[in-house]
Amino acid sequence: MTIINWTSILESLLFAAGDEGLTLKQIAEVLEIDELEANDVIEDLRQEYAANENRGIIIVQLAGTYQLATKKENADYLKKLVDSPNTSTLSQAALETLAIIAYKQPITRAEIEEIRGVKSERPLHTLMAKALIKEVGRAEGTGRAILYGTTKEFLDYFGLKSLEELPALPDKVEDEYIQEEADLFFEKFQETIQS
Repeated sequence: MTIINWTSILESLLFAAGDEGLTLKQIAEVLEIDELEANDVIEDLRQEYAANENRGIIIVQLAGTYQLATKKENADYLKKLVDSPNTSTLSQAALETLAIIAYKQPITRAEIEEIRGVKSERPLHTLMAKALIKEVGRAEGTGRAILYGTTKEFLDYFGLKSLEELPALPDKVEDEYIQEEADLFFEKFQETIQS
């Protein structure tokens, strides 16, 4: 009989789920065990983290979901990482995502991904961590998806008084021109961030 390391599997699941977290029901379904057993596995992993001072993460329960979080004791170091000049640049994916949000807000992650054609969870997380975007509400309908919008910090960072100061998008242009303009926009955007 094979012994299954439930805590290892749970740790992987919570890591993969990121800040969306997993409900007890989701964990039980994936592990193919009942919710009582799943709760025991969560508690085992939570205690394992708490008992080991050398671990930098914990399990938290927020809004009915379980997720990995960093220990409060390490907050000063995490702040240094976020404030570090080496991490101040944004990736191409984050820049694209930010531009979409700036022009289309409020907008859901699914709508952003439809425009970009790729997953956008990581760029959204980066932009949230840098306080350039925030949750501005929930969409109507099934699932009530999170709506994203830019922040006051976004305006301050780019020297804008309001979103009306964003350059106007052309009504109809050739695809090649769009790409050139997008490249120029992202280049200028990156220069602004780095300076």
